Amino acid sequence: MIFIKPERYSARDLALLILKDVDYKGAYANLALDKALELYRPDSLDRAFITELVYGSLRAQNTLDWIIDKHLNQPVKKQTSWMRNILRIGVYQIFYLDRVPSSAAVNEAVNQAKRYGHPGAEKFVNGVLRNIVRNKDTLVYPTLEDNPAVHISLKYSHPIWLVKRWLSQLGIEETIDLCIENNKPAPYTVRTNTLKTSRDKLLETLKAMGINASKTLYAQEGIFLEGFGGLRGFSLFEQGYFQPQDESSMLAAHALKPSPGSLIIDVASAPGGKSTHLAQLVNDQGTIISMDIFPHKLKLIEENIKRLGITCIQTKLGDAREFIGDLKEKADFVLLDAPCSGTGVIRRRPDSRWRKQPEQLPELLKLQREILDNVSEYLKPGGILVYSTCSVLTEENQEQIECFLERHPNFETCSLHGLLPESLFSNKESDYIQLYPHREGTDGFFICRMQKRR
Repeated sequence: MIFIKPERYSARDLALLILKDVDYKGAYANLALDKALELYRPDSLDRAFITELVYGSLRAQNTLDWIIDKHLNQPVKKQTSWMRNILRIGVYQIFYLDRVPSSAAVNEAVNQAKRYGHPGAEKFVNGVLRNIVRNKDTLVYPTLEDNPAVHISLKYSHPIWLVKRWLSQLGIEETIDLCIENNKPAPYTVRTNTLKTSRDKLLETLKAMGINASKTLYAQEGIFLEGFGGLRGFSLFEQGYFQPQDESSMLAAHALKPSPGSLIIDVASAPGGKSTHLAQLVNDQGTIISMDIFPHKLKLIEENIKRLGITCIQTKLGDAREFIGDLKEKADFVLLDAPCSGTGVIRRRPDSRWRKQPEQLPELLKLQREILDNVSEYLKPGGILVYSTCSVLTEENQEQIECFLERHPNFETCSLHGLLPESLFSNKESDYIQLYPHREGTDGFFICRMQKRR
């Protein structure tokens, strides 16, 4: 990302530059946004406005493009990246931000076109956006009755292939609810480091610091934080009193329920949230092998281990598909949080919904199969394997487990009753849990517990 001097940029200009980076260079929105906010340190109001413009424009991208295309001779995809994103920001403000008058949104877009567009671009932007403002109240989406998938895709801004899958999986009402929830900001949750303090004590300390903190619903170490300014320089984080982690992810370690003194292998474990949680559950007693294929990700795990004051974790570089002979039938517990489509965490990464394609699924399913087959060899007879994903697609979850059990008759599923809160089991089978943002309020997450027969 190339910036000039900070004083040259308004909040809207910074949002435009970030969106241009995501659109043209394929940058990840959260990283590009964090970099810009860290570099220029706008005040809290501008920070919130920039975040809203960037994440909002990305979330609603297909809807914005559909609206713009109705007022263009050439589709928005054929415009330059500058023009595309100037128009998207303008339309996002016109349709989604009531606090910004439409006239102000148009004027700001015209000024941006003067600064970043080709000669005459301001007239083009002015004409397109003014037409959109005039037609705003007469815009008609395809009807739900005539074409449910297209209607939901456009009205609730999700890829049509995902909508079609969810319609067959969940039905119309729940698909709409899920899409609505994915368009809301995700809650910010942290896990108490119980090796250093209790949740109640940490809550008391946070509230004394003026931070709005409350208990999560399902994970006994979890805390919701609201209006939180960030981790950098925050003493409680740097001193290792908590670890950022979604509540659903915290449940995976409880599903494994390892014993102190045991050998535990955490596969594909970066950035170490689950490994460090497992260390808490065994009171830092035993051995946890925390594996990942990328050296820079192992460094993240090691940083978290050090900050949290944990001694029982060993990091190991390696491809989870490749068998390690020294580990054959040595582990008491294995946790595999498998690489997946990430369809359960769309609300946390607004641009991710447009990066995902159905053609990517077969390769992901193959990768999951290969890792599952390999790591199952590390378990002792009687050992426990937990498989989890942050996906809400049945192919990666229930169907993946069914195929694994067919290939490995020496494994069987185990009940999760007594390990996870009973409120999660209403209308659910006990040998796996599938969480959804619109049902439980957590990230979309799948957990299944299996045992290797003795």
